[in-house]
Amino acid sequence: MRTDSDLPFFFGPDAGLFGMYHAPAGRARLGVLMCPPLGQDLIRCHRLYRQMAQSLAGKGVAVLRFDYHGTGDSAGDSVEVDWQRCVADTATAAGELRLRAGTDRIVAFGARLGASIAMSATRAGFTEVIGWDAVLDGAAHVARLDSLQVALREDTGRFNHPRGHDDVAGQWLGFNVGERLRAQLSGLRIASPPVPTLLIESGHGEPSANGARVVSLGHPTTWDDLGRLESAILSHPLIQAVTTHLGAAA
Repeated sequence: MRTDSDLPFFFGPDAGLFGMYHAPAGRARLGVLMCPPLGQDLIRCHRLYRQMAQSLAGKGVAVLRFDYHGTGDSAGDSVEVDWQRCVADTATAAGELRLRAGTDRIVAFGARLGASIAMSATRAGFTEVIGWDAVLDGAAHVARLDSLQVALREDTGRFNHPRGHDDVAGQWLGFNVGERLRAQLSGLRIASPPVPTLLIESGHGEPSANGARVVSLGHPTTWDDLGRLESAILSHPLIQAVTTHLGAAA
């Protein structure tokens, strides 16, 4: 659903990045940059990101949703996705949001790898980072994706016969992945955040992140449930938690 305040546009180098700006009715109290996850997580979170953006805009917050190079509606192909480029694109998007919102107070929100990218984008100058089920151990995340890919290849509920290894090599759940990104994620370790950081966990687990505040929603999210791969990820408790937190911080 589009509203008059939802503005799609392209920006960045060669106007290759796609963004959707959600303007508040009046002057923005602060801006929120919504950093998307990668791959299948991006598709499954699309509706939730839109709902959160519209909720925040209704409370006087300027919001920018955007796609990194090689993802979503931005230029490039999924095999071209590069970690450092994602981090650089995030800094570019933060600058774009500052110009449009007219405020230097920019908070980043990200789910899964989107949180990891936001926590790594030190040049973006975020006031705060809010991460939902952030990926702090890249090697463990790569192992989970590889395991899910193997299970998907052998899923007779989707395929009449198991697909050959060569048929799905270089993919994670339907998205082509380059060796460079695989290597980058395998070596990823998110350490102490450089800015105030709130990590929101779906379940009751507490990730190891020095200096970050951790809260739990108490409702596990089906990120790695192959049976729900085509189902959207939705969480009204998450939206409420984020909007309440930002309202208190304003």
